[in-house]
Amino acid sequence: MDLPHLKDDPYLKLIRPLVETYQAFWLADSRHIRSLKLTPSQFDVIATLGDTDGMTCAELSATTLVTKGTLTGVLDRLVAKGLVRREAVESDRRRIKVSLTDKGTAVFRKAFAAHIAFLRPFFERAMSEKEIEQTRSLLLRLRDSFTKSRG
Repeated sequence: MDLPHLKDDPYLKLIRPLVETYQAFWLADSRHIRSLKLTPSQFDVIATLGDTDGMTCAELSATTLVTKGTLTGVLDRLVAKGLVRREAVESDRRRIKVSLTDKGTAVFRKAFAAHIAFLRPFFERAMSEKEIEQTRSLLLRLRDSFTKSRG
């Protein structure tokens, strides 16, 4: 296989800005979340559980960006902080439902609102609402292209 002309390859031209954008986002995002006294994984779980009646561990694992192997430890720490509770599902005692406590709901409302307010200006400075929707659509299409290649 011949080496492509790297300077002319439109796909390769996209990789570095995509990765740099992710890294810049992750740095700003995680610093702000840590200033709220949460880890990014804890914030993800709290934000996902917010305004729900709770989820099973399997649902949480599928819905958050937290890996299955990390989720148990994250939940242990959130339980210790008094932010979430685990309860057996009545119809199947082997399944565990995780939900926010009253304290967890208060943290969700405060932290989620603060984090959205923190992130919004970055997007507003860079894109119009129409461009945001176009970018979202393109990113989802690109994500789907990568995830389909795994399966």
